[in-house]
Amino acid sequence: MYKGRGAQIQVKNKFLAYEYVQEHLEGLDEFDEEAPRTQYIKIFPKTIVNKVDSPDVGMEYSLNPYQGCEHGCIYCYARNTHEYWGYNAGLDFERVILYKASAPELLEKHFQKPKWKPKTIVLSGNTDCYQPIERKLKITRSLLEVFLKYKHPVGMITKNVIVTRDIDILGQLADMNLIGMLFSITSLEEKVRRKLEPRTATAKQKLKTIEKLSKRGIPVSIMIGPVIPGLNDHEIPEIMKAASDAGALSAGYTMVRLNGQIGRVFEDWVVQAFPDIASKVLNQIKGAHNGNLNESRYGFRMRGEGRMVQSINRMFEISKAKYFSSKTLVPPLRTDLFVKTNKGQLGLF
Repeated sequence: MYKGRGAQIQVKNKFLAYEYVQEHLEGLDEFDEEAPRTQYIKIFPKTIVNKVDSPDVGMEYSLNPYQGCEHGCIYCYARNTHEYWGYNAGLDFERVILYKASAPELLEKHFQKPKWKPKTIVLSGNTDCYQPIERKLKITRSLLEVFLKYKHPVGMITKNVIVTRDIDILGQLADMNLIGMLFSITSLEEKVRRKLEPRTATAKQKLKTIEKLSKRGIPVSIMIGPVIPGLNDHEIPEIMKAASDAGALSAGYTMVRLNGQIGRVFEDWVVQAFPDIASKVLNQIKGAHNGNLNESRYGFRMRGEGRMVQSINRMFEISKAKYFSSKTLVPPLRTDLFVKTNKGQLGLF
């Protein structure tokens, strides 16, 4: 297996008539697949805030400073979006990272639109805004500075401990009830985590991050995303207890769904990573989605259905009642503090 990568294959991009393939396994082709390096490509979008039309994702607007994600999570629903950029949902997704250096300026222009009324914008609706290259590029940090400048509400979804670097800005946003953080934890078992999401932090580091953010007063909830039956569903109670002990205020979960080319990428991966239970995992995923690896129906696609799913949901609800019933939830993020003048915040002086 390729170390440090989730996907182990390239898959065809449905939008391309031609594709690169390796025909000679003996190495006659000029492919360097043994050490696939990450490429970083600067792109120039015209806008940065996206309207979310899907009714079951829990957000109205999203903002993604990066396309593609080096974390390499094998299950990631965003893999298919890489096809729109001319790449594929397999190895390309995690080794060709497109970044939007102009994102902070575009966000400020968006806030200056006369018709814009503040509503929570979620960073990482598609790919993680704190993936490894953020340490160097600091695009997400610059975006948070814009949110703070305009006193605009922002939500965040991440699984990377780099987020603690920006605790100074996040803390100021939290003091005004302008930030909500959703931290992703999929497994507490290192042997699973290393294969499932190879370039993310360890579970122990994630829990320490939740603790550090919570102590500063930054509201953090967790997402067990996704639950993969036969692989990590049994960990739900343990994950929720550990997260609650670390300071998380609430928890949610999504059921794995392998839409588009992700199904092929995942099938290849699970046979290599967990050959003894591969058939069980695939069959249980299909059992949650009417015999298919994918489910596209709104309301069902991220929850699944059937007796097994009912059992998983019951285990989640019992664990939530046990470990989170005493938690105080954060009220809706404020929108009344939003500062907008023709000159931005400088217009106040």
